[in-house]
Amino acid sequence: MTESVSQKISTAGGFIAGGLAACGAVTFTNPIELVKTRMQLQGELSKNSNVKKIYKNPFQALSLIYKNEGIKGIQKGLVCAYIYQLGLNGCRLGLYEPTRNLINSIFYPNEINSNKIQNIPINIISGAISGIAGAIIGSPMYLIKTRMQSYSQSIKIGEQTHYTSVYQGLSSIYKNEGLKGLFRGVDAAILRTGAGSAVQLPIYNFTKDELLKFDLFEQGPALHLSASVIAGFGVGIVMNPWDVILTRVYNQKGDLYKGPLDCFIKTVKSEGFGALYKGFEAQMLRIAPHTVLTLMFMEQTMPLIYKVEKILL
Repeated sequence: MTESVSQKISTAGGFIAGGLAACGAVTFTNPIELVKTRMQLQGELSKNSNVKKIYKNPFQALSLIYKNEGIKGIQKGLVCAYIYQLGLNGCRLGLYEPTRNLINSIFYPNEINSNKIQNIPINIISGAISGIAGAIIGSPMYLIKTRMQSYSQSIKIGEQTHYTSVYQGLSSIYKNEGLKGLFRGVDAAILRTGAGSAVQLPIYNFTKDELLKFDLFEQGPALHLSASVIAGFGVGIVMNPWDVILTRVYNQKGDLYKGPLDCFIKTVKSEGFGALYKGFEAQMLRIAPHTVLTLMFMEQTMPLIYKVEKILL
């Protein structure tokens, strides 16, 4: 996002712009998110490495799911994903600049333009804080989305929980487990999102600054695309192990794991360290385009929200 607009827009405006940008992106990436979820659950806690894989690669998996469940099947959990993205990325992208500016003002109190300073450790901390806030707010939606996407009448992978709608899922969990049940796995969500957020925007901003510094690109779509692709790969590598843990903790009915650490230990013990990178191909096919689309959409939504705020305020 352009520095001038991101610094002038309000926190609420940044929240809205970030959420809208992420919703636009998830419309295109939700099918591969569903594939990733099922691949991460495949062979869960199985010590037999020779078990036949139903989902062999992201493209075969997507084709198989479409064949068995149709277009509706590959877009399972989309409504949940929209609501989740509004909460997660609204916080992650909307709170990033205010958090960074606040920390910069503390560490650089004598700098007139401290908000323009790009300090990598501060950027990482700001990304983690804003991401964790979003993970907590969006946790119930991600819980429902995971269970919706793992459910299939054709091919049963992992524990199966059927929800007919977002509301039915939320009300069913609240009725049986109370408010605590809606936030089951939030600790795993914090670890996953904190890790991803800690690298996403810092890598994006650092890459964009470096590309401009060496005159490799000028401000525009090509610069944003290049920086976004690099940020997407960084996020995928760092986040995948935590993503596997999150998927499994969310999908369980409470009888497999006590928490993310227990899930980590049992997964590695049963399936080896390689299990932490299950669904990695799908992760990269999802996270890179999602990061690209989110950040590119945000380059458009930020100025739009800024214009709206100027009119209204």
